[in-house]
Amino acid sequence: MDSRTSENFEGDIVSKQVDHQEGDMKFNIKGTGTGSISFKDMDPKIKGTGSISNKQMDPKIKGTGNISSKEMIFRADKIDLKNIDIQLEKHLSRVWSKNIERTRPKEEWEIDLSKLDIRYVVARGTYGIVYRGTYDERDVAVKVLDWGEDGYATANDTYAARESFQKEVAVWHKLDHPNVTKFIGASMGTSDIKIPSKSSSSDGLDSNPARACCVVVEYLAGGTLKQYLIRNRQKKLAFKVVIQLALDLARGLSYLHSQKIVHRDVKTENMLLDIRRNLKIADFGVARVEAQNPRDMTGETGTLGYMAPEVLDGKPYNRRCDVYSFGICLWEVYCCDMPYPDLSFADVSSAVVRQNLRPEIPRCCPSSFSNIMRKCWDANADKRPEMGEVVRMLEAIDTSKGGGMIPEDRSPGCFCFAPTRGP
Repeated sequence: MDSRTSENFEGDIVSKQVDHQEGDMKFNIKGTGTGSISFKDMDPKIKGTGSISNKQMDPKIKGTGNISSKEMIFRADKIDLKNIDIQLEKHLSRVWSKNIERTRPKEEWEIDLSKLDIRYVVARGTYGIVYRGTYDERDVAVKVLDWGEDGYATANDTYAARESFQKEVAVWHKLDHPNVTKFIGASMGTSDIKIPSKSSSSDGLDSNPARACCVVVEYLAGGTLKQYLIRNRQKKLAFKVVIQLALDLARGLSYLHSQKIVHRDVKTENMLLDIRRNLKIADFGVARVEAQNPRDMTGETGTLGYMAPEVLDGKPYNRRCDVYSFGICLWEVYCCDMPYPDLSFADVSSAVVRQNLRPEIPRCCPSSFSNIMRKCWDANADKRPEMGEVVRMLEAIDTSKGGGMIPEDRSPGCFCFAPTRGP
C-alpha cells in the first residue's frame, strides 16, 4: 500500500511519517508549524473528511492542521518530539546556506567545480585535508575545509568561518612570487564539491556538507621540506643546498612581508618542494594582513618549537615573529633534525620565554651562517633583521669551501668536533 504525505511550510520543518493498517491509523509527527496531509493517494477505502486540532494533542505541538479521513484513530501517544530542535536547526541551516549561495555575487577567484576532480588524500593538517587532483587538466592540490556538521554550528560560527575563509583567499589570490605556491582558485560554501568516498558507493564519491569549501593551488611533487630533511637525516645536506633552501624561504617571506602579510606559522612542514628542489611557501591557514597597530595581533598562533617568545607569552607581535621562526628553520635545515624533540609544550614555552632557550648550533657550522640564526631568533623582536636584509646576508655567504653538517658516519661520537668542514 502506498502512503504519501504532502507538505506545505515556510521556514519551519514539518516532517511527517504515516503508517496505517486495518482499523487504526498511527502518526509519528516530527516538527512544528502548520501543514496538511492528503490521503487521496492512499487506500481508496478511506473516505470522507475530518479535522483534528493539535491543541488537543501534546502541548509541545504548535500551529493547526487538517487531516482528511473517516472514523480515523489518531495515536497521540506515538508523537515523537525528541529530536525536534536538531531537525529544525539542520533544515534552517541548509536553507540558509543555499539562500546565501544563490544571492551572493560570484567572486573573481571562484572556480568552476565541474572542472575539479579530487582523487586521493595527500595530507591531513590543522586546517583541513589536502587532496591531489586535477583542475581543467592541470595537476593541483586541493585543501578541503568543513565548517562544521550541518545543524551543530550556529549561524554566528558559520558567518565567522566564511569571513575568515574569504580573508585567506583574498590574501592568497593576489600573490605572485616564485617562492610562494601559486593560487588557482577556491570554492566557498557549496555542497557540490565531490571528494573520494570512505565507503564503497556507485560512483565512489561523496558530497560534502553545505558548509564545505576548498582552496586549489599548484601541485608540487617534491613533498614538504620536513619530509626532505627527514630523508637526509643521516647523511645531511651539502652547504650549498642548505643556502639554496634558506634563500628560497627568505625570498618568499620577504615578498610576503612586502605585501603586509604575516604568515604566522613558518615551519618546514609548510614549505613545499618541486621536482627541482625549489622551495615554495604554502599553507596560509593562519596568515593575516599585518595590523597597523601591533597590539591588534595577539594570541598563540603557530607551532611549538617555531613560535617567537612574544607569541608564546601572549604579547602583541608583528612580522618579526616570522623572522624568529625562520631562524629555527635555518637550524633545522642545516642539522636535518628537530628542535627540542624531548621537551613538552609547557617546558619549551617557559624556557624560550624566560630562559632564552634556543637550539644548540653545531661547532662545525660556519659563523657566517650561525650569526644569521642568532640574529633571527633574538629575544628582542626589534633587534631581528628584516627578511630583505636576511636575503642579502645569505647571498653573501661563500659555499665553495663547503661548511655543511658533518654526517654522523664520518665523525664517530660528537660530530661537532670534527676538524674538517662538511660538504
